[in-house]
Amino acid sequence: MHSHHNALGLAAALRPVQPVTLIRPHAAQRAARYFVERFPGKSLYAVKANPSPDLLKVLWESGITHYDVASIAEVRLVARTLPEAMLCFMHPVKAEEAIEEAYFTHGVRTFSLDTMDELEKIVRATNGATDLNLCVRIRVSSDHAKLSLASKFGAEPGETKDLLMAARQAADALGICFHVGSQAMTAAAYGEAMARVRAAIVEAAVTVDIVDVGGGFPSTYPGMEPPPLETYFEVIHNAFESLPISYSAELWCEPGRALCAEYASVLVRVEKRRGDELYINDGAYGALFDAAHIGWRFPVKLVREEASDARDMAFSFYGPTCDDLDHMTGPFLLPADVQAGDYIEIGMLGAYGSAMRTGFNGFGSDLTVIVEDEPMASLYGVSEERRTASNVVQL
Repeated sequence: MHSHHNALGLAAALRPVQPVTLIRPHAAQRAARYFVERFPGKSLYAVKANPSPDLLKVLWESGITHYDVASIAEVRLVARTLPEAMLCFMHPVKAEEAIEEAYFTHGVRTFSLDTMDELEKIVRATNGATDLNLCVRIRVSSDHAKLSLASKFGAEPGETKDLLMAARQAADALGICFHVGSQAMTAAAYGEAMARVRAAIVEAAVTVDIVDVGGGFPSTYPGMEPPPLETYFEVIHNAFESLPISYSAELWCEPGRALCAEYASVLVRVEKRRGDELYINDGAYGALFDAAHIGWRFPVKLVREEASDARDMAFSFYGPTCDDLDHMTGPFLLPADVQAGDYIEIGMLGAYGSAMRTGFNGFGSDLTVIVEDEPMASLYGVSEERRTASNVVQL
C-alpha cells in the first residue's frame, strides 16, 4: 500500500482520476487506546462501522480483543482475520443456521436476543449448550441521538421480566444490553438507559453478570460537536456502580463510529461546477451515503498547492452516477473559486463510508493510500492547531 504525508502530496504526485480513500492507522490506534485505557469496562468494536481487515488488525494491536459482529459474514471475517479474537453475535434476530455455525465452528458464546422466540432458537441451534452468555436487549430512547435505533429492536418493559427469567435459566452468564442510537450527543442518553436497566433487574429479580451499554459514542462533525467522551464514561460508570448486580459483573460497550471515524477520509476530484453545485467523482452510492440519505455534514477542504484568497461559500455536491438521488446537500464550505479539476478532501469517513460503498453505474474505486497527517477533526487530544484543518492545504 502506498503512503504519502497528506492529501496534497498524493494529489500532486498521482493526479488521481478516481476517488482515493486515505487511511490514518495512527488515528484508529489512538482512539482504541483511549477506550482501552479510559472506558471503565470492556470495549467491543462494532464491526459493521468499518469491516476493513486492515482496520481490524490495527484495533487488535491497540488492545481491542472483543468484536461485536452482526452477521455470519462478519463472524467469518473476524475469525479469519483475528483467530484469537472474542466474537459476540449481538444482532437480536439471527438465522438458526448462523447461530449454529457461529457456536460450533467459530467458538462464539455470546448472543443477543429480545424475544422468547430468539431465546428458543439460540438454545435449539446450540443443542442446549450450558456455556452461553445471553444478553437480553431492552428498548431505550434514542431521543438524544442523531440517528434513532429505538424502533426495530429491544424488549418492551412489559416483556423484559419473563424474558430475563427465562434467559437466566438458559445462560451461564446473563446480560442486559441496549442501544441509545447513533451519534448520541449527550451522556444523559446513557444515564436514562441505565435507569431502565435498573428497573428491569429489580422487576425480574435475577442475577445479572453483564451490562452492555452498546454503541452510540459520537465523533465530531460540522454542527455536531459533542462533549468529551470522558463525560460519557463517568455517567456510565456511576450508573453501573449503583446497579443491583453480581459483584463480579462486567461492564461492556460497543463503539463503532468512535473508534473508526477518524481513520479515513476520501480525496475526490471536481468534474464540473454549476453555480454553487459541484459535480464530484464520489457520492451517494459510494463513501457519501450518509451525506446524501440522512444529510450528514462532513468536514471538507480544498486541496490545492497555491492557497486561495477567496472567501468561503456554501456548496452542495452531485456524485458521478446518473441519478438525481446522488446529491449531497451539505452545506459544504469551500473557497468560492473552487473549479473543475480541483481536489477536495472529505473527512471523518472512516465510519460507514467504506462499508456503504457500491459499484452502482460502474463508478467507484478501491484505491487506498496511507497518509501520515492528522484527521480533520478529533476527540482524542489532538492540539487545536492540528485538530481543525484549514480549507486550503499547502505543501
